[in-house]
Amino acid sequence: MYDVIVAGGSYAGMAAALQLVRARRKVLVIDAGRRRNRFARVSHGLLGQDGRSPDAIHAEARAQLSAYPDLSWREGRIAEAARDADADAFIVRTQGGAVFRGRRLILATGVSDRLPDVPGLAERWGDTVAACPYCHGYEFGLGRLGVLAAGELSLHHAFLVPEWASSTVLFTNGMLAPTAQQLEQLAARNVTVEDAPVAEVFGDKASVRLGDGRTVALDGLFVAPRIDQDPLVARLGCATADGPMGPFIQTDDVKMTTVPGVFACGDAARMMASLSLAIADGALAGIGAHRSLVFEGIA
Repeated sequence: MYDVIVAGGSYAGMAAALQLVRARRKVLVIDAGRRRNRFARVSHGLLGQDGRSPDAIHAEARAQLSAYPDLSWREGRIAEAARDADADAFIVRTQGGAVFRGRRLILATGVSDRLPDVPGLAERWGDTVAACPYCHGYEFGLGRLGVLAAGELSLHHAFLVPEWASSTVLFTNGMLAPTAQQLEQLAARNVTVEDAPVAEVFGDKASVRLGDGRTVALDGLFVAPRIDQDPLVARLGCATADGPMGPFIQTDDVKMTTVPGVFACGDAARMMASLSLAIADGALAGIGAHRSLVFEGIA
């Protein structure tokens, strides 16, 4: 019986586990090894780690965490999880058939990005095609940048990206129809709006070929993809709320979900994503889970 089982061993999951093992609680991390930023060669914006590879950051964090004797780590993916009322615990089963029990469960499962179906986009994802200008905008060196519309959030992107660009092109691609007022505001931000459909992304960076044959040379391209939650979230019955990119898990101030004893943190449980926010979120979930164990039954 573990005190806490953490579903997901990326940054939020490890941050949660660290708080718990430092409180000398027995913790199991089950990790599928599919970090959301696995496509990025370099990570930026994380204080003390700026410019390092995500692999190096993750490996160092895991090594530090593994030094605690109360930490167990299991490679795999959770297939099922349910509360055993008689044992006052959660029964967790991995896809490989292994079964574990824990008094609390923390979901640090992250999300999956669903990119627009545009040839050449996925191959550049995490490099010259990115989602977060705060994470990647500086490295484009004030070049000519594009925003590929994938939903209503893309209009917000189009107003924001010029902070990192010499000029910006918004490709509506049938997903946006800015109003006359918005077009005036975009023009004031040095944003050109291109309504022709996007046929492909090509070249050494992320240039765009339009459906009518024209090409637009770019130094980088931003897109806000749709996100999907891990199926485990629905199976547990955790309530979600709709965000501009898709659903995120609802939590209270200490990261407990609507299911008692289940906490959630990281990209799965917040609209805005970054390593800094994921780590902070995970630490809060770990503290919340620990306090729920300490104060259980105390009036």
